[in-house]
Order: sequence, then C-alpha cells, then structure tokens
Amino acid sequence: PKALYGELLVEDEKIRKYLDNRLNRTPPNAFVSDIHIERTREELKVIVRTARPGLVIGPKGAEVDRMTEELQYMTGRKVSISIIEIREPDMDAQLVAENVAEQLKKRMGFRRVVKMRTESVMQAGAKGVKIQISGRLGGAEMSRRMDVRLGALPLSTLQANIDYGFAESLTTYGIIGVKVWIYKGPYSSEQEENQSNAAGAQARARGRR
Repeated sequence: PKALYGELLVEDEKIRKYLDNRLNRTPPNAFVSDIHIERTREELKVIVRTARPGLVIGPKGAEVDRMTEELQYMTGRKVSISIIEIREPDMDAQLVAENVAEQLKKRMGFRRVVKMRTESVMQAGAKGVKIQISGRLGGAEMSRRMDVRLGALPLSTLQANIDYGFAESLTTYGIIGVKVWIYKGPYSSEQEENQSNAAGAQARARGRR
C-alpha cells in the first residue's frame, strides 16, 4: 500500500543495517555482498548473498535462527532468511571493494593493494576491471584519486554485464572511498529477456498506481 511505503522503506534500511553490522562489521567477517528483501502478505523474506555461508548459518543453524528471531522481534512480522553462496568472491564487485577497503585500513600500500586485487579479478575470469580509490592516499596532505584498469570496460552498459561496488575505508588520515567495476562480458539472450521482462513488469506496476 502507498500509505505504508515510507514506513516499509525505513524498516528495510534498519534490517540491512542490522545484518551488515552483525555479519560484515563484527569479526569474523562473513563477506556479505548483498541483502535482498521481499515482502508478501504472510511473511518478510530476507535473501543474503555471502562468500561464507557457514558463518551466516552457524553451527546447526544456530546463527541464522538467532537472526531470524531478532528480526521478527524488530519488525513484528514472520521472517524467513535464505542464504545464497557466492562461489567466486573475486567476481563480486562489492566484495572486492570491501576487501580493498579492509586492506587500506590495515595500512597496506595502496598501490600494491589495488594492483593485486585487479590481477585477482582478471584471474577469476573477468573481461575487465577498474578500481578507483580517492582520499588522502598514503597520508598525503592533499586528497587525490588513483585509477587502475585492466582489460576491457565498455562505456555503454546496456548490453554489458558490469557489476559495481562501493566501500569506504576509515584510516588514520580520514576516509578513503573505493569504487569497483567488473566487466563480466555481454549479457546472454536469456539475461536480456529477463531484464526486459522485469522492466515491463515495473512499467505495468507504475501504470496501475
């Protein structure tokens, strides 16, 4: 319902912040890339994409059960949590950005960190990658930006499957922003059809409002 849209948006943000703090900001890091929320009349479905599903699930499912209970208490709704494993973390732009940010926080050389990560992404099977970091790099007095790019990265993204991720690293010199683009190749016919169907469904939904 339109009347509840703002309320549900705030609730979604609270859920994402809670899960991000619990799984990504508290050791050990579960490397969660994305938290997707779906709603039905009966329940609230939370889909978590992670490179370490075992940490999210916990021994005998104890961790995921605990999170389910806490989210149900937080929202007053029935909650179900599904876990999707990311089998190739180096092909996930958000995880790559988070990894670079974490290494910078540990005061590792920024040039070396970015070079290693771009090479790892290409070795994982990417067609191209670009990593951009900006801030007081290496403790410099002036803020600056550095870009490292390998392979192809098409300017037109309509038919190109490009994954994007962003993270921030809180260093002793201030915040360093990390942006990552990974080009996985052109969309397949099936992927293009799914995108077209999704766009059509959104247009029909807008027309019914």
